[in-house]
Amino acid sequence: MVLDIENFSTRPDPVQRSLRGTMYEVLEAALTRAGVELGAISFEDRGDGVLMIVSGAVAPAALVGAFVRELDEELVQCARMFSRAYAMRFRLALHQGLVTRDPQGWSGDAVNMACRLVDAGPLREVLSAAESSRMVFVVSDEIYRGLVRHAHRGIDPAAYLRMPFAAKHGLAIESWVTVPGLPAPPGLPATPPAAGRRGGRAAQGSPSARAQGGGREQRDRGGPAPAPAPQEAQAAPPAGPVPPSVSFTAGVVHGDQVAGNKTVSYGTSRPERP
Repeated sequence: MVLDIENFSTRPDPVQRSLRGTMYEVLEAALTRAGVELGAISFEDRGDGVLMIVSGAVAPAALVGAFVRELDEELVQCARMFSRAYAMRFRLALHQGLVTRDPQGWSGDAVNMACRLVDAGPLREVLSAAESSRMVFVVSDEIYRGLVRHAHRGIDPAAYLRMPFAAKHGLAIESWVTVPGLPAPPGLPATPPAAGRRGGRAAQGSPSARAQGGGREQRDRGGPAPAPAPQEAQAAPPAGPVPPSVSFTAGVVHGDQVAGNKTVSYGTSRPERP
């Protein structure tokens, strides 16, 4: 796990020292209340945050469920006790994998991945959009598929949304984010519709679709619609039987995929179900 304090470097030095002390107090209290032994975790200080290497003896569901809830509650209590200048908001990331320890600390690709997650631009945007919340929690795709989606006690998969992003060197990363206390995390960009997902040549950007789209755009601007293309300039229909096409439409609601009927057509004027 990697934890980071939002806007830490913008605070004066005395405030930074106070925040660091409070961060460790909050972490230890949340872990204890969640039933996680402090001796099972190795803490490595990161200045504005902390890297936590968790022993395999700790149940992952305790981290994703009870610990995240208790950590959020501890932050809520801190917000009530301290002034705005000393308020803390966390970004917390969880990944799994093999790590190696040397005299200076921990290393390994799993550590690198957890750091990429906590520093992701979309994660910062989610925390910024969740103005009344105290933290955001992101997990790797492995954690989501191996644990979160199975809805263990105290874990709600519907509260997570997919958060793909690109890290350094063009590395594409899949992750899932949630904001404790909210039904779904805000601030994520809308998923663009897949090209041609309605089926047919017009939905796939055919010349006729582009011509129709251009006409609508000019009418919206108050200009005349372009003249239709002459028949001889249009592409001739393919010879022989028309290959079948499949049309499939799906949407995502709070992390759950909901789809309607699938229609398969064989070049006829009416849809047929297989």
